[in-house]
Amino acid sequence: MKKAERQEKMLAKCYSGAISGVDAQTVEIEVYSAVGTSQFAIVGLPDAAVKEAKDRIPTALKNQGLASKKEFDITVNLAPADVKKEGPIYDLPIAVGLLRATGRIRNEHLEDYALIGELALSGEVRRVRGVLPMVLEMKRIGKRAVLVPAENVEEASVVAGIDVIPVRVLQEAVLYLNGELDIEPCTTDLAALVSGDRDAGDDFADVKGQDAARNALEVAVAGGHNVLMIGSPGSGKTMLARRIPSILPPLTVEEALEVSRIHSVAGAAKGGGRFVTRRPFRAPHHTVSSIGLLGGGAHPVPGEVSLAHRGVLFLDEFAEFPRQALEVLRQPLEDGHVCVSRAAAAYDYPSQFMLVAAMNPCPCGYYNDPTHTCRCAPNAILKYQSRISGPLLDRIDIQIEVPPVEASSLPLAAAGEPSAAIRARVLAARAVQAARYRGMPGVHTNAEVHGRDLADVCRFTRKDCEDLVHLIERLHLSARAYDKVLRVARTIADLAESEAVLPEHLNNAILYRRMDSSENSFWL
Repeated sequence: MKKAERQEKMLAKCYSGAISGVDAQTVEIEVYSAVGTSQFAIVGLPDAAVKEAKDRIPTALKNQGLASKKEFDITVNLAPADVKKEGPIYDLPIAVGLLRATGRIRNEHLEDYALIGELALSGEVRRVRGVLPMVLEMKRIGKRAVLVPAENVEEASVVAGIDVIPVRVLQEAVLYLNGELDIEPCTTDLAALVSGDRDAGDDFADVKGQDAARNALEVAVAGGHNVLMIGSPGSGKTMLARRIPSILPPLTVEEALEVSRIHSVAGAAKGGGRFVTRRPFRAPHHTVSSIGLLGGGAHPVPGEVSLAHRGVLFLDEFAEFPRQALEVLRQPLEDGHVCVSRAAAAYDYPSQFMLVAAMNPCPCGYYNDPTHTCRCAPNAILKYQSRISGPLLDRIDIQIEVPPVEASSLPLAAAGEPSAAIRARVLAARAVQAARYRGMPGVHTNAEVHGRDLADVCRFTRKDCEDLVHLIERLHLSARAYDKVLRVARTIADLAESEAVLPEHLNNAILYRRMDSSENSFWL
């Protein structure tokens, strides 16, 4: 082929990624140009947002002064062709491939680069979701560098072993690839980033009274247990829950990467898009849908249960949530992950979180309140409490009453124990659990230990075991509730620095089961 013919027909290739669940897979972008009538075709199972690139890219090229004087027929192939390509993340790689195919980019090693980014009509490179898993995938396949939007560089730069190049406009990407602009790769010390974030916010020292509830939350955090607080309005349930982040153990580097991948895929619209350096605390409104909690949708994204992975999901006004939304919690609470199935594919999202729920005991809120008269009929109380199904309650380890605090006692009441002191005990208990479960993959806390290992973990005597069985039978607790009691007792023993689970630890764990299934009431 003659040189003039080669200039009129050219094939360029670069790389990007496609999101699948919380992971990414490689997408090869081929751009073929030939002198013609300015036709622009994109193939390879693109969605509507990808197809619209053929309208955004020519305008962006003109506004950046990169438009060609000749007219070209452009064909873009996104491979593999059987994987659906979604979103505007392919704007930047398609534009760069087009410029290479038409001779405006002279870099002959474009295949060594990966590109991610949406283009504005002005040529600005806008942030996109899912950058972190895509950069990890580009590192895995051995790419030399990845060009990302400048607004995404914080999360992308934590990946070591690949050059992360931030670009603000398309012109910067072109000059960099042509060797005419030097852009320093961005790097972030991941360990220092995670260990340096210790701002815990609200402190338990602000809470006056409620010693029993504070102790229960300490046990819950120490062992990763789910907890339900029941009390009248103004008793401090929300205040207590909002201070849980101040006693949570810090994220490890591995956990921070794991959580950040989920938030990266969720995007800024769901509060993600940044590298996560502290344990999540998610508090969706009670009008949230089951899809909002579980994840999915037309373009599947993680839900609240996954955004709370390795952290806390706080559901205030628990009984006001739609029944269907609450029932979808049963599977992630049991399995630690969510599988969202669609006709084209199935997406798996991690969801190992600590559930913290708060609710009133009746519609008016004052059942069993010593200072207010309850106006609800008995059947109304029972109907209200029945909004939380038995199978869901069975999965909540700790169920406690939060009694009201008299306002007249608050001015003279002493400040509560500070979060720093509680956190120190929680960290000590977590360290004991980390050592205990070192040889058990996927198990980090007492709440996660397998049922078959509970007997070895608890180490109680035969008489204690017999007494516990009698108590379980009297309270009509299920086999799952029995395991929950043992896990909570093990955590109480860890906080007490006891190698064995003693009778007092078992008794305290039993007292945390406020639901008597035989009476279908929250009150023993």
